[in-house]
Amino acid sequence: MAEAMLRFSRFYSANSQQSGEKTISTQRDPEFSSILKNETERQKHTINLIASENYASRAVLEAQGSLFTNKYAEGYPGGRYYGGCSNMDAVENLAIERARKLFGAEHANVQPHSGTQANMGVYHALLEVGDTVLAMSLSHGGHLSHGDHISFSGRYYKFVHYGVSQGSELLDYDQIEKQALECRPRMIIAGASAYPRLIDFARFRAIADKVGALLLVDMAHIAGLIAAGIHPSPVSYADVVTSSTHKTLRGPRSGFILCRQQYASKIDSGVFPGIQGGPLMHAIAAKAVGFYEAMQPEFVEYQHSVVRNAAALADELKQAGLRLVSGGTDNHLVLVDLNSTGLTGRMLEQALESVNIQVNRNAIPYDPKPPRIASGIRLGTPAMTTRSFGTGEFKRVAQLMVKVLSSPDDARVRKQVSAEVADLCKRFPIPDIA
Repeated sequence: MAEAMLRFSRFYSANSQQSGEKTISTQRDPEFSSILKNETERQKHTINLIASENYASRAVLEAQGSLFTNKYAEGYPGGRYYGGCSNMDAVENLAIERARKLFGAEHANVQPHSGTQANMGVYHALLEVGDTVLAMSLSHGGHLSHGDHISFSGRYYKFVHYGVSQGSELLDYDQIEKQALECRPRMIIAGASAYPRLIDFARFRAIADKVGALLLVDMAHIAGLIAAGIHPSPVSYADVVTSSTHKTLRGPRSGFILCRQQYASKIDSGVFPGIQGGPLMHAIAAKAVGFYEAMQPEFVEYQHSVVRNAAALADELKQAGLRLVSGGTDNHLVLVDLNSTGLTGRMLEQALESVNIQVNRNAIPYDPKPPRIASGIRLGTPAMTTRSFGTGEFKRVAQLMVKVLSSPDDARVRKQVSAEVADLCKRFPIPDIA
């Protein structure tokens, strides 16, 4: 074994020196190298309108690809179960302090591997199996981990779901309060994955207090807007706040939890050893970098641009005759109803992908179609705003989308749109990458 490792070490060292390469994959792993090259080209040449995606900075990518990958650091700073963790403690404490400062929180846990696992950790810490939870229905814009029947959450806890008003397609807080009084939940969850309007966290707090429930806010989609002060913050209202780090926040793909100090010990134990083993220290390092970037003045202006661009995209689609769920947007996403077009969400998603515009099909409230087909598409502006798209570019993208929607099988239209998409991507490259 030792001789084999020595040969591998020599192979790696010699290989790394060729052409300045730093990784073994590009020299001696052609299969992976090919896939990586293909994905790089796809990202470079695609207009990405998926609301839950973004482009991490070079600094975040370098941190997540760093040698922090090599260290196992089970436990928390000052209480690890392995030696050699002084730098692990330093980087995790850095991420914790930056998260607390960025959002004004009393306590932060930066170990969850994703937003869903952040939610899982909170449930494990503060609920008993079978407890009642009131949350937004996935079909109205909620999230799988908010009690959908195919999720662990729906299997282990008794979820009651609220939705939006059929007329306004906005949250009906009076109806939510009525449901809370009827089901008397142990916890109420606010937050969504496809709700284009501001959320009234103060009203959710009042409802939770009225029925003696805990309030969890899942801010995964709007964390960047909250950090920049554009969307009201839930931190002063919620008992616990969960989030992913890669959407509007533009960090690595991971998660974190914020909470009041009185819940800190339970939350930490709920994450480890409750649902996870050793933390991903390279991801925590990248979170520290991402939180730092979100503290900069440029980040605030970026988030303002995200919202302006979403409004411009929405207005252009409306002018083209498309119906938007709730009539528009207050945040980073737009939900489009396709029922009047003759296309399903899946059909338009595939048609747009053929011209290198990436969207995702999405259910709309009271959708008659199953989720895999869907009557709508969800659009988001964070990723292309990172590539410096402004309102003019987003209006043009809306026009290109309408061209494809109007003639989804016309090869000439697809060719014209593809050429313009290629030009836009060339003029607005991925920062620091392409």
